[in-house]
Amino acid sequence: MSTLLEKLEIIAKKYDELGQRMADPSIHNDPKEFQRIAREHASIREVVEKYYQYRDTLNGIEEAKNVLANQDDPEMKELAQMELSELEPLKGELEELFPILLLPKDPNDEKNVVVEIRAGAGGDEAALFAADLFRMYSRYAEDKGWKSEMMSVNESGIGGFKEVIFIIEGTGAYSRLKYESGVHRVQRVPATESSGRIHTSTATVAVLAEAEDVDIEIDPKDLRIDTYRSSGSGGQHVNTTDSAVRITHLPTGIVVSCQDEKSQHKNRDKAMRVLRAKMLEMAQAEAQAEMDAARKSQVGTGDRSERIRTYNFPQGRVSDHRINMTVHQLEQVLDGSLDQFIDALITYDQAERLKRVQ
Repeated sequence: MSTLLEKLEIIAKKYDELGQRMADPSIHNDPKEFQRIAREHASIREVVEKYYQYRDTLNGIEEAKNVLANQDDPEMKELAQMELSELEPLKGELEELFPILLLPKDPNDEKNVVVEIRAGAGGDEAALFAADLFRMYSRYAEDKGWKSEMMSVNESGIGGFKEVIFIIEGTGAYSRLKYESGVHRVQRVPATESSGRIHTSTATVAVLAEAEDVDIEIDPKDLRIDTYRSSGSGGQHVNTTDSAVRITHLPTGIVVSCQDEKSQHKNRDKAMRVLRAKMLEMAQAEAQAEMDAARKSQVGTGDRSERIRTYNFPQGRVSDHRINMTVHQLEQVLDGSLDQFIDALITYDQAERLKRVQ
């Protein structure tokens, strides 16, 4: 335990040093450096707060034991015993929590996310399911107090989405939604099916951490930017002005487009946000390839080809195949009640990572 305390003390000192640097007026002359320090400061806040609580708990236990050993007053002893009975369990809880808090943090956990949902197998029914998933994540974000912003959408003819890309802005959005990447499967009777047969359709979800300028630097010379007239529903600006934007990053071949806004400038800004997220994902995938064996033992958090969850309408159930978890709350889940799955996935992921460091 002494080694753990020493490690926690080092982290606490670093937390104080980072706080002092953030308070230095000169740091504001370098926004990127301030952003980096603020992010690092925030990433260790919880462990430092728990360490201070643990330190106070140890002091409280020591004081209570001193009272029991040296005081003759029965009331004082009774109070000390009551305090000890409260502090000892808290000490144990904190000692169990620290190994989890000290696991290496995903540097993207506090970031906003770019979510891409694409209809897969199943034609019109897959497009309708993609729209259901978009609504599910929008409701989840709303419940968390996060902000959703549409980036681009390719609608099907019956109210579904062939593809939809949107951003969810909120502290910790990536830490929770990163587990949603993969293939989602639906089993139900399509609205267009007159014979009442159950069909299976799929949609693919990709959750990307939104990259900031400090993460990804893009040379304007590497970009080809094309403008064109928007198509589809959207009001008077459609097919009248070249407001839609397509950006190609020449070195990687990544292409993104946006036509959701009337303003070409706003569409360009949105497209650049998606481009940065895709480039960050590509860079991380290349780095992760070297640790592929370790990744296979983790809960899936990014493989777009992995079937992760089934939504079965006839039985009213939702099953997550990665952790063998099933709930019979289909309507609630599609209405944004995802925490029960996400919490279980986080717990499973932490347990797997703890096995590798022990």
